[in-house]
Amino acid sequence: MTTRVPDSEFADRLAAVRERIEDARVDAGVWFGATSIEYLTGFDHIQTERPVVLAVTDDRVEVTVPRLEVERVEANPRIDAVHHYFDYPGGKPVETAAGMLSGLGAESVAADADGAPGVMGYEGPTLSEFVDVESQDWVSRMRWAKSDAEVELVRESARWGNLAHRYLYDHTEVGAHPATVSQRASIEASRAMLDALGEEYVPRTRGDGPAMAGFITGEQTALPHGHTANRRLREGDVVVTGASANVDGYRSELERTAFLGDPDDEQAHYFELMLEAQTIAIDALGPGVPLARVDEKVWNYFEEQGVTDLARHHVGHNIGLGAHEPPYIDRGWTDHCEAREGRDPGDAEMEPGHIYTIEPGIYTDEYGYRHSDTVAITDEGTEMLTHFPRDLDSNTIEVE
Repeated sequence: MTTRVPDSEFADRLAAVRERIEDARVDAGVWFGATSIEYLTGFDHIQTERPVVLAVTDDRVEVTVPRLEVERVEANPRIDAVHHYFDYPGGKPVETAAGMLSGLGAESVAADADGAPGVMGYEGPTLSEFVDVESQDWVSRMRWAKSDAEVELVRESARWGNLAHRYLYDHTEVGAHPATVSQRASIEASRAMLDALGEEYVPRTRGDGPAMAGFITGEQTALPHGHTANRRLREGDVVVTGASANVDGYRSELERTAFLGDPDDEQAHYFELMLEAQTIAIDALGPGVPLARVDEKVWNYFEEQGVTDLARHHVGHNIGLGAHEPPYIDRGWTDHCEAREGRDPGDAEMEPGHIYTIEPGIYTDEYGYRHSDTVAITDEGTEMLTHFPRDLDSNTIEVE
């Protein structure tokens, strides 16, 4: 059981970006993205109007943070020095980062952006006003294929997401409010997870629990990103669920379409269409398979069934530290890769270590129908990481 990223992973990641820094003939690599900074150092933070800037050279790792993050980062064993500004806009984050780079002797850098992202009202100067900058997306690309340890973290997430989903069905009944059912399932699964893992659980939440499950109901299911309806559950409701758990920042995705009481013939028909589409996609996965081909197979099935007008999105996406990560199982992915300068032809194909959500859906005027499972690509084929039953009977909740 793995519940945290091993130290050796960070050493490997830093060694990999140092090779890229040397190949790029620049003095340092620079990152503004919170997920990339976490991936390289293990320092996780919330990206706000207060920028955090990471610099890596051939022998140093230094970071610029707002004053409120100093105590959280200074004990990090992978970071050699911490620079800080007081706050934004009173402080000068990019200027402080430029001073950090100057102290490192970095006159040219490869950065994931030419300045901090404009979130939560941040407006600041570009980094290229202070140092020569060329762009890179090294970490984003490195995150496509997960190590064995990362796959194990997603597998552990799926384990607890599965439990949360089980509790969700246990507490779903006519007259209950979907919001409170979701809260109850999430609380019970989080309690079980924390009790089981004990001190092995890496703190990753602020006030809520590490496991979650919830659903959208009724007419909201017709919207792929619908909201939890503010009405109590009724017999005949269609629900689309979602469950996951946070394990040292890594997550999985489990979704099911379910019925409160026996579905009518039309609902059962659309459910089976969706289920077959997902089965087609899962069966098509594997190392060396073009990502576009999987989405095309599902689209061809939808065309055969005459339901392409009910499709709203592609088959799925990579998942790990981010809820959505490239590459995407999309019919346009091959063209996307070919259009990007410097892309390797292999970027258009699945490879061992990729972890995908498989979630083709169809959406009528009344309801939506979507399962999602998390599947890892292996050397031999695939491994299903989520295991909740997919069939109609298992997703029909009895009404007493």
